[in-house]
Amino acid sequence: MRDKLRSLLLATYKSLESQLGCRIPDDFQFDLDVPKNKTHGDFAANLALRLKSLANQNPREIARTIKQIIEQEAAIPKELKSIVKEIRVEGPGFLNFFLTQNSRADVLSRIHTTDRDYGCSDDGKGKKVLIEFVSANPTGPLTIAHGRQAAIGDTLARILSSVGCDVKKEFYLNDAGRQINLLGQSVWAAYRMQHEGGESDLIPADGYHGEYIKIYGKDFYTQTKGTLVNEVVDVAIQKCTQYAVEVTLNQIKEDLRAIGVVFDFYYEEHQLHEKGKVESAINTLQKKGYLKTEEGALWFKSTDFGDDKDRVLKKSNGELTYLTADIAYHLSKFERGFKQLVNLWGPDHHGYVARLKAACQALGYPPAAITILLVQLTTLYRNGEPVRMSTRAGQFVTLKELTDEVGADAARFFFLMRRVESHLDFDLELAKAKSQDNPVYYLQYAHARIAGILKNADRTIEPSCRVELLTADEEIALMKQLAEYPEVLKQAARSFEPFRLVDYLQGLAALFHKFYSVCRVISEDSELTKVRLLLTDCVRIVLRNGLEILGISHPDKM
Repeated sequence: MRDKLRSLLLATYKSLESQLGCRIPDDFQFDLDVPKNKTHGDFAANLALRLKSLANQNPREIARTIKQIIEQEAAIPKELKSIVKEIRVEGPGFLNFFLTQNSRADVLSRIHTTDRDYGCSDDGKGKKVLIEFVSANPTGPLTIAHGRQAAIGDTLARILSSVGCDVKKEFYLNDAGRQINLLGQSVWAAYRMQHEGGESDLIPADGYHGEYIKIYGKDFYTQTKGTLVNEVVDVAIQKCTQYAVEVTLNQIKEDLRAIGVVFDFYYEEHQLHEKGKVESAINTLQKKGYLKTEEGALWFKSTDFGDDKDRVLKKSNGELTYLTADIAYHLSKFERGFKQLVNLWGPDHHGYVARLKAACQALGYPPAAITILLVQLTTLYRNGEPVRMSTRAGQFVTLKELTDEVGADAARFFFLMRRVESHLDFDLELAKAKSQDNPVYYLQYAHARIAGILKNADRTIEPSCRVELLTADEEIALMKQLAEYPEVLKQAARSFEPFRLVDYLQGLAALFHKFYSVCRVISEDSELTKVRLLLTDCVRIVLRNGLEILGISHPDKM
């Protein structure tokens, strides 16, 4: 419906330009929103307010001109006019639209007809998008911080796909560098502890001390029958590293599958070095004139692109910095044909954003081609008290432990409930509650209740019934909410904000529960029953579609 109203307003441009004496640019933007106060109509447009500076006229007068064009000019398509019952000029120059009952009938018919495709669009026009998220070092189990990234990244991929983008999901496997070396040394120490009877702790002070390290050492010792103690130390450590990375990665994949996350690609960092992509990226920046040498180190002139200081790519001792491999990695993303990159990082990477964006610009890609979302941390609460954690000390709740305790649906939903940039408080007891206080249970219960109503009705839904019979405030509110679903998906995709869909579905469920408490769906009035069953089924379709995009189940019984 919003798209039709927008088309209606765009259809006024030719006549409007003539009457205002100005040209409206092709990329001119205006807002078309649902007013909070229902007395202000179904939609409000700020077109006249936005045209004020172009036309140098009073916005109310511009709004009256637009209203007159829509109502009186024959050039405006009748099928667009037909959805509008009344237009009012309000406030400083808003155009408030009141829609006809037939327009709402069209919404219900479209939902019923398109079914699983309702809400989908070609807004993304097939744009190739690569979303990189989680990308945890394979040095231990996934934490709840990784879990939040996983839920957000996977849901964002589903949203972008629903609006017509060609989306792929990638996990960048940091299998090179100091942390991996420490992992290997830690497992090797745990291995030797098995050989020496496990009486002394040989793990380096700056190594990994979680219980899983000792399990790795014990299992690998058993698997190799202790033969590594006869190897050269560097070889033994390398084999321990390979073993630990393989076991950890398999566990990571299993934990992600448990919450419905499956990646299209796992990109290994060592490939960048082995295939010469790091040196190639350095050479490209060198040829473009964005590198300099100072005090024996190689620097990237990132201040040329808005960074607060230049960055070292290669230290004076020849060692490469983390940024160097990251530049090569992101160059590879573009070289693989992706036009939009989306990265989900932890909040500790805040200072890293400007330098990476600067590098992408230096390589010739526009700033808008890469979006970096900093996913804030999650605090678990049990019985009202925060759960204390320390990753390096090995004292933390893993994603697997959380999923096992609250279930995949609750884990995903709670991770998605807040804005990416907002800290998340995760109430474990609430997530496990089988009551309508639990927000995911509340949504699923709405779907199950509808499934029960439709089963009891035991009749075919008829999309051509008399929608004009739906006159109660609760019925109209539901139809308005249903009509907004496609726009919610578009806005969530454009802003990279999955929580918008969560908020929408919670609102839809609340409106349905209110409708159900006031309006009897199945009654003696057969015509009213038909149309209320249609409305109810449309709510089911949208709830199901939305929950599937969130990666959450929609049971018919609870």
